[in-house]
Amino acid sequence: MHNGDAENVRGGPLVPCSRDPETGFQRDGYCRHVRRDPGRHEVCAVITAEFLEFSKAQGNDLMTPRPELKFPGLEPGDRWCLCLPRWEEAREAGVAPPVVLEATNAAVLDTLSRATLETHAAD
Repeated sequence: MHNGDAENVRGGPLVPCSRDPETGFQRDGYCRHVRRDPGRHEVCAVITAEFLEFSKAQGNDLMTPRPELKFPGLEPGDRWCLCLPRWEEAREAGVAPPVVLEATNAAVLDTLSRATLETHAAD
């Protein structure tokens, strides 16, 4: 599957975030901007233990597998398309996981500055 005309935050073509585990709202590996996705799974992040604990404390347990949702459960080091609002909350709390800029959708630039993203770049 190609990424259509999706762009990353650096202005290049959107590259896959992760195929193992299979991520993205459409579970195709890409952090796409999808109109029917209210969570906006558009930030490709390298998951950290600190972020997993923060997310669980916020009521979103990302560690426990949920096979019925095709969700494998995440571990530190996994790459995953995070919800834009959740990444922002984590950033404000000082626990934002690093961002893979080439795999983060340019659509997030309506909320986050490129400078903010580059401050948290994984690469």
